[in-house]
Amino acid sequence: MTELDIIDKPSDPAVQRIIDVTKPSRSHIKTTLIEDVEPLTQCITAGVEFIEVYGSDSTPFPPELLELCTQRKIPVRLIDSSIVNQLFKGERKAKTFGIARVPRPARFSDIESRSGDVVVLDGVKIVGNIGAIVRTSLALGASGIILVDSDITSIADRRLQRASRGYVFSLPVVLADREEAVAFIRESGMPMMTLKADGELSVKDLGDRPERLALLFGSEKGGPSDLFEEASSASVSIPMISSTESLNVSVSLGIALHARSDRNLAAHR
Repeated sequence: MTELDIIDKPSDPAVQRIIDVTKPSRSHIKTTLIEDVEPLTQCITAGVEFIEVYGSDSTPFPPELLELCTQRKIPVRLIDSSIVNQLFKGERKAKTFGIARVPRPARFSDIESRSGDVVVLDGVKIVGNIGAIVRTSLALGASGIILVDSDITSIADRRLQRASRGYVFSLPVVLADREEAVAFIRESGMPMMTLKADGELSVKDLGDRPERLALLFGSEKGGPSDLFEEASSASVSIPMISSTESLNVSVSLGIALHARSDRNLAAHR
């Protein structure tokens, strides 16, 4: 295995870079910290530009990740474990992590250039749900996600990166307001289908629609807003036993996209 240099002085510029990037109060996020092997691998594969990748000197550096970094010409160094403990004081201590440049924000045109259905999240604020939705949307062929009123100001949000396991950079995730989202959907000519408990259609009916759809999911508590309701072409429900009040939004998304998987995966291929 390649012998890696070890950072053993807190004064090393890389240590200050990591400290700066983990500050919660940054106003302009240009770089971000990616933690753990799977998110690092996914982000590198997706083309995210890394400044450097690090590991703790107390843990063997994963050979597959080292090979990938070597192929992409990403510098790799180890950090003395005592410095790692100080860097992540009070947090879960990642054994591997890297500093990456935040890609430009996704635009509606990035979604428009793809062929799968579009996922619209209206007022969904729980980051764990959004992260799960990102992974499911990518796996089942959606062309992108529009986040409205999510309280997320950048997809470089560390909570979202963790929840999505790094997949947030692998498909367009557009932050927009309601008016912008409705205008884009109307201009694209996509019927918007709203998932709700008392929908006119069954989720099974979605599989029969050959055209590209916008699938709207409202907040965990309040459901979709009036503006989206008015712009919706139809409402869709997921059949379930009456004693069950509702499903988690990420579960509902998975069921809806699975019903659309034949169409979306074929379009993706």
